Amino acid sequence: MVERKRLQDDVCPSARALDVIGDWWSLLIVRDAFDGLSRFGEFQQSLGIAKNILAARLRSLVQRGILQTSPAEAGRMSYQLTPKGRDLFPVMVALRQWGEQHLFESGERRSRLVERDTGEVVRLEVRAANGRPIGPDDAMIVKPDPLER
Repeated sequence: MVERKRLQDDVCPSARALDVIGDWWSLLIVRDAFDGLSRFGEFQQSLGIAKNILAARLRSLVQRGILQTSPAEAGRMSYQLTPKGRDLFPVMVALRQWGEQHLFESGERRSRLVERDTGEVVRLEVRAANGRPIGPDDAMIVKPDPLER
């Protein structure tokens, strides 16, 4: 089996983030945790994932500080998002919005993300530091000087 390339030392924040949460199972576990799931069996039932894969992903998410564990009844563990994990909320909203825009036909059934108090659909926008909405043509990546340490 080919070993996966590690990206934890990459200068790109996106690459480092993908090194931590870049597989679909991890993102779906995080999605379910935002939806209130917290027990191994709940994640397994929701995702239909093999128990060994789920155990490995949960262990990795705990080791990387995305989830934390606490004891639950009958000696089992409960998993909750940490503050670091909760900071993935805009990432999950952005993935959802992209999926809604590009992967569903008009009128096709789908889940919706709504504000708890009002029932209004949640939207994410990218904004500059001054609050002005911006798009991909308004932004650029500034790479560090390779000689700078």
